[in-house]
Amino acid sequence: MAVDADDMQEVGADGHDVLERCSVILDTFAEVKEVKELIGNLQDIYNDQISVELAVEQFTEIVSKYQEQPHLMDPHLQGFLDDLLAIARNPVAPPALSHLAFKFMYLITKVTGYKTVVRLLPHEVADVEPVLALLVKQNPTDFETWETRYMLLLWMSIVSMIPFDLARLDSHARTESGQYKQPIMDRILEVAKSYLDVSDKSRDAAAYLLSKFLTRPDVKAQRLPAFIDWALTVTTKADRETMPGLIALSGVLSSLALLFKHGKREDLVDYAPIVLERLSACHIADANGSVLRKLNIKLVQRLGLTFLKARIASWRYQRGSRSLLDNLKKDKDTPQSKTVSTDAEMIDDEDYDVPEEIEEVIDLLLGGLKDKDTIVRWSAAKGVGRITGRLPQELADQVVASVLELFSHGESDAAWHGGCLSLAELGRRGLILPQRLPEVVPVVLKALTYDEKRGYSSVGAHVRDGACYVCWSFARAYDPDILGPHVNNIATALVIATVYDREVNCRRAASAAFQENVGRQGTFPHGIDILTTADYFAVGSRTNTYLNISLYIAQFEEYTKPLINHLIQYKVNHWDPAIRELSSRALHNLTVKAPEYMAQTILPSLIPLATGIDLNSRHGSVLAVAEITHALYNIAVESKKTILDVLGASTVEGLKNITIKMHEGKMFRGLSGEIMRPAVCKFIEKLSLSKLPFHGDDIIDIWQDIIDDNIQFGHQFVEQTIQDKAIAALPALCNEYYRMDDGTVKPNIQEKVINKYLNELKSKEDTSKMGFALALGALPKFMVDGKFQEVLAGLIQTTHISGQDAAKLVEARRDAIKSIGELCKTMGVDSNGSSSHTICKDNISDIYDALHVAMKDYTLDSRGDVGTWVREASMTGLYDLTTQTLRSDPSLITENICKTTLCHLIQQSSEKIDRTRGHAGEILVKLLHFDEPPLPHVPHREELMKIFPSSEQEDLNWCAPSHAFPKITQVLSCQTYQYHLLLGLTVSVGGLTESLVKYSGQSLLTYLRSISDDEEAMTSFADTLLTIFKEHQKVDRITIPMLKMLDFIMTNDCFEIFTRQEGHPFPLKLLELMKKEIEKCGDPPKLLASIDVFCGMIQFSGVVRKKSLFQLLMFLCHKYPKVRKTTANKLYESVLTYDEIVELEKQDEVLTILSETQWDEAVKDIRPIRNNLCDLMGISRPVIKASAKAKAAAEKKEDNEDEMGSYKDLVTRLGY
Repeated sequence: MAVDADDMQEVGADGHDVLERCSVILDTFAEVKEVKELIGNLQDIYNDQISVELAVEQFTEIVSKYQEQPHLMDPHLQGFLDDLLAIARNPVAPPALSHLAFKFMYLITKVTGYKTVVRLLPHEVADVEPVLALLVKQNPTDFETWETRYMLLLWMSIVSMIPFDLARLDSHARTESGQYKQPIMDRILEVAKSYLDVSDKSRDAAAYLLSKFLTRPDVKAQRLPAFIDWALTVTTKADRETMPGLIALSGVLSSLALLFKHGKREDLVDYAPIVLERLSACHIADANGSVLRKLNIKLVQRLGLTFLKARIASWRYQRGSRSLLDNLKKDKDTPQSKTVSTDAEMIDDEDYDVPEEIEEVIDLLLGGLKDKDTIVRWSAAKGVGRITGRLPQELADQVVASVLELFSHGESDAAWHGGCLSLAELGRRGLILPQRLPEVVPVVLKALTYDEKRGYSSVGAHVRDGACYVCWSFARAYDPDILGPHVNNIATALVIATVYDREVNCRRAASAAFQENVGRQGTFPHGIDILTTADYFAVGSRTNTYLNISLYIAQFEEYTKPLINHLIQYKVNHWDPAIRELSSRALHNLTVKAPEYMAQTILPSLIPLATGIDLNSRHGSVLAVAEITHALYNIAVESKKTILDVLGASTVEGLKNITIKMHEGKMFRGLSGEIMRPAVCKFIEKLSLSKLPFHGDDIIDIWQDIIDDNIQFGHQFVEQTIQDKAIAALPALCNEYYRMDDGTVKPNIQEKVINKYLNELKSKEDTSKMGFALALGALPKFMVDGKFQEVLAGLIQTTHISGQDAAKLVEARRDAIKSIGELCKTMGVDSNGSSSHTICKDNISDIYDALHVAMKDYTLDSRGDVGTWVREASMTGLYDLTTQTLRSDPSLITENICKTTLCHLIQQSSEKIDRTRGHAGEILVKLLHFDEPPLPHVPHREELMKIFPSSEQEDLNWCAPSHAFPKITQVLSCQTYQYHLLLGLTVSVGGLTESLVKYSGQSLLTYLRSISDDEEAMTSFADTLLTIFKEHQKVDRITIPMLKMLDFIMTNDCFEIFTRQEGHPFPLKLLELMKKEIEKCGDPPKLLASIDVFCGMIQFSGVVRKKSLFQLLMFLCHKYPKVRKTTANKLYESVLTYDEIVELEKQDEVLTILSETQWDEAVKDIRPIRNNLCDLMGISRPVIKASAKAKAAAEKKEDNEDEMGSYKDLVTRLGY
């Protein structure tokens, strides 16, 4: 019944679970041939570890598909097992092959279940000795072969059940030492007992083997008492403080539980009292391990069933007949429910004595219902159900009463859950008689809403899930006329749990229980309509159930008020803020179904709670009041009434006093303030939208102060939505209470608000700037009218980068850019208008300039490239402003504005951050294809339209480097965009991400090869490259990727056209820029990147080659060992690549020196070697030049030494 919440939370946009799309219903086992081949190949691959792993993986994948439908394998099981056993039992088979065959058998058993497989294993008399011999040969401590031992123990369990006395199989032969060979009976017992204290799954198989073996008539008579005595001794003496002791105890308890399950009552009833006595004395119920406690409960219930004779209680309630034929023959008018009275297995209560030990058994089981682990409670619940079914009616009724006592406020959540499981087991067995239902149903309904708060969370999901199981079991157990008096209550409770429970597993459990009741009972109101809407998949999304499904169900009158009441009673004050917010939105939707009830009952009850003591209740009530009020206003508008007519004067006054009391009670401080601030902002927004008659009232000033306070100080709290909620409330407040009838702003309000916000933009607090920048952008048009130029100037000033505070104020710049975009949409475009009122020819250039400057924001901090936030906001602003201007007056878009905008967008479309590139690319393509009217003055329009056709607009994924770069690099042929595009490509080709570098580099290489023979195009490209390098000298963000890109280009011989002309200006200029870039550089990554470039420049002959080699030889004595070693390696490769660097007779010596010298030794030791290399290569030796600072230090040191020498001479001559 239960569904794991973590597994089921992934829900699609349509409300259907992802698992629904992935599930496949199979109708046959289709991989028979593959499995046969895998088994047949085992003899060929068992020695190859890789092949074995692949075969096991493939076999596991095949059989695992049938985990939910194992019966499809049944027709082929015998054949698979025969083939595997032929390998496994072959006496000449290597151990590795035998183990592999047993491993495959285990994988089959894991899917089909051991009971199915055991029946198909060979179990002739001739199999006893071989299987036992194989089992004895196994090493219990070998963790790699536990599957073999597990399967052999299972095989032994069926082999040992041969219908012959085992004594006949004993040969009475003597061993080599002269002793008689041990009987088979003892050998099987010994090997099985030896596996009870192992930690792998073989322990379970050993317990199963013992339970079957000890119930044989011959073994039972001779070995059962001794085994039970041994088991009780182990149970008593086991050390529960050590792992071996716990493992041994688990094995013994498991074997005893299975023994009392499979054995006959008359054979075991004499042993049951002593086992129960020893078990109680051990107090295993108090052990730490959940497995031990579960086995303890299982053994206790099996002991209880042993004490009681197997029978069907004559008093139990039974729906229908046990015979299908009787049910089909039964007349429709014949009552279907009755108590069983004619079954031959039944006996009267008076003729049956209940042993005294049953009381202790039931006490232990009731205690197990309170256990902290679910597996223990579940086992105890099944035990209670089984044992109660064998008790007389009076005693059984006492058990039911004891279970009902678990549902008290003093009991733990575990007790409630155990009680639910127990009621479900009792109910489905017909052991809760109809007269008990009036007591049971209210308890179950309470359990359906059980939710006990624990700190910042709660417990109770398992209780609610268990309660759904009870409702499910009752649907199957009772006739409709029996459940009739309780139908409405159960139906309502299940519907509420289906749509409003916090946990997805509980919602799905309630939906399943509701569906079962609709199908079995047929009396649930509107059952078919509801279950088709609130099915298993639809309730997977919590938002969908709260806002959509609940609204659909509320159309049925039986459920309307219960749904509302549940939200008010349980969800508005819920511990989870997300539930409180969803509840308020759900109440907004439900208001239309019961407006009078909401206005006259619910809203007046919530208003006092909105200023109450409990924080959760206060927060939820404020949100609920706001949403309900707004919903009632919408209803009032439709019915042509005022909000005052709908709410009444007292309610309106109560709404006004909420914020006054909060303000006076200082409820906005501390942790509670962090929760209440966004809620109150939402409250102000909704009441403003509801047009409450507070015009000119002092409450408006209080609301304005609250909004301003949250905008200014909201950053002091962890909750980031405070400023957002305050900014969302501001336009609603302004539109309703600051606008006059003629549409203008009230006197003094504009100056007061805007001047304050503009002054706050000058604050040193970045978050304060963020808040008020966004607030200015959120103001309605009438508030900014006449002040637009002033507001615009303030926001533009905020976008400027200010030195050391660049990283600190990046969010403020982002929000200022956003506000500029929002204000542009608000104020509109009018070319002939005033700059104080609208966008016009006087201020449009300033706006574009601010947005273009923001596109150059590459601020970095510990979070990475935070400037991308500003650039993305600027792109959005450029698109909105451009499209708005095109619709109003395209003449305002000048040639320079168009060119600069497109250049920046193309640059961003080629950069390294996927999200930013995707945003820029989409905007670029949209602007190019905008036709309302088209964008004017687009340079190279035809080429761009050819590269980015409208047919590919939707399919082009700009975030994927493999899609974006092959397209964008084609724009390099457009001279206007070449600089900005190459600037963007530089950081991509020289980036770090493998896919980014791969696709950007390949695309650039493709373009360069296409123009490799065009000297003019190559020269243009090279000049652009040099311009970028020169303009960004010492800017590591550009220069380090630039060095990597230059190395990439030269490695692929893209500059070959320049190598044909000695003295070409490009390599000379590049060499000069390179030397300036690494001058006084101590950054290892940059130095290492420059080594590759200098090595690449060796391909240029003449002066460039000599100067490049000179620089590389200088690097051989650099202060960083890493630089020296890398230079030596790269220079070695270059000497091999370019034969003309060194004379042929000297080449071997140069290569030997480069490869064998320890370049991480001290520089003073390396310098002579380096100088020797210079001589061999014909390069002048580098000369150390002391800097002016070093010379001054040396002179100062010499003066100090002279002074101290003179002083020492003076002291000596004076005789001191």
